[in-house]
Amino acid sequence: MRTDILTITLNPAVDFATTAPRIIPDVKLRCSEPHVDPGGGGINVARAIRMLGGQATALIAIGGANGARLLQLLALEGVPTVAFQGPGETRMSFSVTDAASGEQYRFVMPGPAWQEEDVARGLVSIDQATGDGTLVVLSGSQPPGVAKEFPSILAEHVRGRGARLIVDTSGPALVHLAGQPHETVFCLRMDDAEAEALAGRKLPSRTDSADFASELVARGVARNVIVARGADGSVLANAEGRWHAVAPRVPVVSKVGAGDSFVGAFALWFARGEPVAEALKAGVAAAAAAVASEATRLCDRKLTETLLAQCELTQL
Repeated sequence: MRTDILTITLNPAVDFATTAPRIIPDVKLRCSEPHVDPGGGGINVARAIRMLGGQATALIAIGGANGARLLQLLALEGVPTVAFQGPGETRMSFSVTDAASGEQYRFVMPGPAWQEEDVARGLVSIDQATGDGTLVVLSGSQPPGVAKEFPSILAEHVRGRGARLIVDTSGPALVHLAGQPHETVFCLRMDDAEAEALAGRKLPSRTDSADFASELVARGVARNVIVARGADGSVLANAEGRWHAVAPRVPVVSKVGAGDSFVGAFALWFARGEPVAEALKAGVAAAAAAVASEATRLCDRKLTETLLAQCELTQL
């Protein structure tokens, strides 16, 4: 199945979110009925796009009973999927909110270990689902056993298919990707902590973040580089300019899925033909809407549209 937007999730999860009156050690904690959602970076990006009125196909690796449940959850939400067999059992993750303090505790499992044949099977599935003009989104953690070079390998694969790649990754994979030029990486996104680690220096201001993003663009790492600055919005740099977008302040209910909501809105707006600066605004609006939503419910469409109308966009 070919698609205009294809999201890739190698390490998906079934996400449970619940609440306890108070989180303390050594006692049984009586929790509320859990809210169960499909999870994993690329899956959440596809879900966010669906919530915002668009459609993306989620390509996922699945395994075992948890994998089957994941497909059911995605079908209930109307998210098209392309599934291929991954190793072991699809992981579970959960978050617990302390009702007394409002603090949220997030527990993220590593997922099953991959072998070379698992990666090869995934690349074949990606090739089959990718066509000329497809916007491919790689988001989320890599499973154990997948080499840090995977995003770079994927960039070469999509180049041969005439597609463009958006990458939102972290750790060694981000370091490796940022170390060399890539013709087909349309956009690379990272948060401020990841950007500071790559830069080897503090980036306290919006201009500092934009300067570093421009350095990566000049080195050919990606055509567009985005640095997310939390409540201070996000900065984007490319060869044509640098922009900063920020949404109005919202009450923080849950930070789960804010980054994926950003990527989903950014990809959707760009796929609709909007300039990257407008896509940046949509991203920060969707991220703010996700922060104001409970658990893993991501970005409400009406709230995102309301916040988008109030977003500030400035050229740096």
